[in-house]
Amino acid sequence: MKTRPPLLFALHGSRNYADSVARHMGLGLAELEERDFEDGEHKTRALTSVEGRNVIVFHALYGDDEHSVNDKLCRLLFFCGALKDAGARHIQVVAPYLCYARKERRTQFQDPIITRYVAALLEGCHVERLTTLEVHNLAAFDNAFRIPTRHIETAELFAGHFARLQGDAQLVAVSPDAGGAKRAELFRRALELHTGRSVTSAYMEKYRSNDIVTGGMLVGDVRGRVAVIIDDLISTGGTLLRAGQACRDAGALAVHAAAAHGLFTGGPEILENPVFDELVITDTVPPFRLDPGLVARRLTILDSTAMVAAALATEYD
Repeated sequence: MKTRPPLLFALHGSRNYADSVARHMGLGLAELEERDFEDGEHKTRALTSVEGRNVIVFHALYGDDEHSVNDKLCRLLFFCGALKDAGARHIQVVAPYLCYARKERRTQFQDPIITRYVAALLEGCHVERLTTLEVHNLAAFDNAFRIPTRHIETAELFAGHFARLQGDAQLVAVSPDAGGAKRAELFRRALELHTGRSVTSAYMEKYRSNDIVTGGMLVGDVRGRVAVIIDDLISTGGTLLRAGQACRDAGALAVHAAAAHGLFTGGPEILENPVFDELVITDTVPPFRLDPGLVARRLTILDSTAMVAAALATEYD
């Protein structure tokens, strides 16, 4: 017997993304009410009965001009708690971008491990499953949560896009640091399958301490090849720019870059720099910090909602 479809909710700022996922699933978004009060407090309630229902709540946890990261996280937690109080059977959160995923280990004495604290908060507010895309460190993400999680990788999405680059030149998948080597390897394998040709690999040496980045050695051969640098996110863009320039200096024929999440906290510098032939992101974070004209000219945005919908639909077939 077919399982009853879930109720889908989207908090403010994530509705467009959630609506696209819902359309792929053949569903609509359930209605909710969000109210802000004069003192900065807020409340959110479902306008559809959730008693006995499976519920999926969408919210991308990045800061924007309206709400900080912490504000979005707080709103999500309170809404999930309210859903459970109203009798929801099972609550799943879909966070296309998961906040604090980069603070997953101690790098200094008495450092916090905030990824684990976020996990505890979600679990404490009765979230029973979390789905997210391309976290910074998959092992740390898996270890932080005690509830079931689903991690959606973007390797296939990017491989399908970059397969069009195949020509006479060989492709090389480049990680901008050693920590991202596994992500680049997944992409390299996917690209080989899409092109039917051998794809080599390379990575950049990189060390970070108190926001100071050192190390500049490129390990692997990019000379005479088309380089595709793959990463989980673009924040200031400094990491990708270093890797891109290293590939140019080492004789790459062309340099492309891709990252799942485009935060662009450093502004438009990375798009204005001629080191990249193409820069590609997914739609998990809208490029709201950038000029729309520059985005149209220099940035390619891939739709990730179809693969999120496909992953969610497997639970209810």
